[in-house]
Amino acid sequence: MAPWRGKEVRFGVGGSSIFAVSTTLTSTGAVDASHSSLTGLGGGITMLGMMLGEIAPGGVGSGLYGMLVMAIIAVFIAGLMAGRTPEYLGRKIGTREIKLAACYILVTPALVLVLTAAAMALPTPGHSMTNSGAHGFSEILYAYTSASNNNGSAFAGLNADTQWFNSTLGVAMLLGRFLPMVFVLALAGSLAEQKPVPVTAGTLRTEKPLFAGLLVGAILIITGLTYFPALALGPLAEGLAS
Repeated sequence: MAPWRGKEVRFGVGGSSIFAVSTTLTSTGAVDASHSSLTGLGGGITMLGMMLGEIAPGGVGSGLYGMLVMAIIAVFIAGLMAGRTPEYLGRKIGTREIKLAACYILVTPALVLVLTAAAMALPTPGHSMTNSGAHGFSEILYAYTSASNNNGSAFAGLNADTQWFNSTLGVAMLLGRFLPMVFVLALAGSLAEQKPVPVTAGTLRTEKPLFAGLLVGAILIITGLTYFPALALGPLAEGLAS
């Protein structure tokens, strides 16, 4: 009966798990089961979906520009490897564009990791944890990941109705949603000012499998390098221990 704990009996374990993954890969925030009752690795998958930036299949209102920023990063990496000035959709990707894309990528991880570390280091937030060890850490990591990534779901094992969490989760929601928009709008303005450049033999074609592979690789590498230590302390540790 353990796998059924916290699951929606109408849909079963499989249906509840699919819904949990779907609601975190987008910015839905709706749940049909307790995410805290998922296995350690299952809870980690729901967090990973949000940590990717809700770009596949796409968060409501944010998934498209998140994917476009990652595409610019992928084109930039390809340009470095080929020794050419990177281009995307007929626009050159220069220093200013990469700085704005980097700022976009850094905002959400900084909010998630810094606020999670502060909550774990200070004594007062720890009183809100109903679980200890790796699962307790996962509860706090999930809370800040969800708030910063325009989701809104929760592990439900964390008492977030306190002054600390109301304040810090509110800050995470405000900065995590509006700062990326500012950087994306600045990036769009910078690209709009440029004159289109003609397609040449050295242009990386965005409809080819090579570009798709570079894009997927850039997403996984950037997300992995950023969040893997935190995931290792929470969901991975819990999953390996069970």
